[in-house]
Amino acid sequence: MRLMKLPNIEDIDITDVMYALSDPARVEIIRLMASTNEAMTCGDLQLDRPKSSMSHHFKILRSSGIVQTQIEGKEHYNTLRTEELENRFPGVFKSIIKYLLSQ
Repeated sequence: MRLMKLPNIEDIDITDVMYALSDPARVEIIRLMASTNEAMTCGDLQLDRPKSSMSHHFKILRSSGIVQTQIEGKEHYNTLRTEELENRFPGVFKSIIKYLLSQ
């Protein structure tokens, strides 16, 4: 299993995180991932969007530091970097997750 390139947690800026969360599709991805708290593939999310669109959204989520992706064969398993983000921005990401799960 190999890990896709992602930013170091100390290089993540809060504006990058907020930008990534400015799109409703990415917010829905984060909400679904947080609700299971397990690694998920794009197919697991079942958002009825084209593969190219999902790839774009995951690229933004990775580059913002919200998601990390591990590749195993042809599958890409995505997980939230909740603990790392919580250490970087105390209280922010967990509050966002709590809000999204209450919707």
